[in-house]
Amino acid sequence: MSSDLDTIFAALADPTRRAILTMLLEDDMAVTDVAHPFEMSLAAISKHLGILTRAGLISQEKRGRVKWCKLEPDALKSASVWMQGFGQFEPVNLDAFERFLEQELRDG
Repeated sequence: MSSDLDTIFAALADPTRRAILTMLLEDDMAVTDVAHPFEMSLAAISKHLGILTRAGLISQEKRGRVKWCKLEPDALKSASVWMQGFGQFEPVNLDAFERFLEQELRDG
C-alpha cells in the first residue's frame, strides 16, 4: 500500500497533472484535447499522462486512431482513506501537508 500511495502522491505533486485530472472530471478526452490548453509539446503531455496512468489515476484506450483518457476516481480511494486517518486526531492543515509532501519528494 505504501508504494501505491507514493506513486499516487508523486503523480498528484505536479500542477499540470492535477489540472489534467480536473479536466477529466467533466468527461473522457482525446489526448490532443487534453494537450490543447497547455503550452508544452504533445510528447511532454504524453509523459504526464503516462505517470497518471501508472498511478492508476487515469486509463487510456485507443478508439480508432484516437487515444482517449478517462479518469479513474477509485484510484484516489486509498489516498483519501489514508488522509482521513488524520481526521481522528485533529483537522489536517492541507497547506502544511502539501509543504510536507513537497519536502519528502525533494528529499526522497
